[in-house]
Amino acid sequence: MDVLSDVLAVLRTGRPFAARFSLTAPFSDQRRSHANGFGVQVMVRGNVFVTTADGRVIEVSEGDVLVVPRGSSHSIVSDSLSTPTGPECDGAGPAGLILRSAHDPAATHVMVCLAYAMAPGRTHPLLAAMPDFIHIPADPLARPELAGAITMLEGELRAERGGGDTLVSALLDAVLMYLLRAVLEGNARHCGFDGWAAALADRSIGAALQAIHAEPARQWSVSSLGEVAGLSRSAFSRRFTELVGQPPLGYLTSWRLTLAARMLSDTDAPLATVARQVGYASEFAFAAAFKRDFGQPPGRFRKQSPACEPAVPAFEREPLPV
Repeated sequence: MDVLSDVLAVLRTGRPFAARFSLTAPFSDQRRSHANGFGVQVMVRGNVFVTTADGRVIEVSEGDVLVVPRGSSHSIVSDSLSTPTGPECDGAGPAGLILRSAHDPAATHVMVCLAYAMAPGRTHPLLAAMPDFIHIPADPLARPELAGAITMLEGELRAERGGGDTLVSALLDAVLMYLLRAVLEGNARHCGFDGWAAALADRSIGAALQAIHAEPARQWSVSSLGEVAGLSRSAFSRRFTELVGQPPLGYLTSWRLTLAARMLSDTDAPLATVARQVGYASEFAFAAAFKRDFGQPPGRFRKQSPACEPAVPAFEREPLPV
């Protein structure tokens, strides 16, 4: 699996939320903070002003996308004089729920809101490296795939047709992947973050990261990863640590345990199998490493996982008042 696919796989373990809002100005909406939330807001029609907790104002115009990687609080207004009157779009519904709003052809503003409520401790390092808000201006010529996926997703959320739930799920994945590409293929430092994203863009360190994510169970060493990167052992270790923020083997361990947490939550595989698949020679060594990182043994973590809660039908329809 490549690195971006890994990011999407981690997001998929969260609770998905999607909604289409038809609103008439003037209106405003206060979005609460969600520490483990990943949100995306797309302006389909109209433009709004987003004010962050530190007072920064972002104008989001028609076709623009606003990514909120950590669920930071903010307000949305149709003009500078509005007071809160609109519905919240916070992804706080039951697991697997997609909310839809009624279609209003006369609405002055249409927004599509996407979110995942992530389990603590399962954030991908790329998401952790992002700034609180990333504004992606509309540019259908430069990003035709993203524009097309958004158009199809908005259409499915607006329509009530057979197979819509399946299509919404697939299109949600497509929009998120195209957004990640747009962020990474642009100038990462210009977008406000470097760190892990800059490391992925670096030819040498990016190759090492791809190798780790492609074969996390392989018995990597600093020397073997340096060979993949085309650098000497010392040069590779220094450059990797500078860009990623932790030494190569520290990152490898962290990612292995992230994968293990996902397997514990999403499967009933025995601990020995989980240990082996993420590169540990023994269940004991895996359990000790997992407890150091997550603060509890893997068996207890599995019992407390959301996956152990009663299931809710995926993408259940429920109209959202506007």
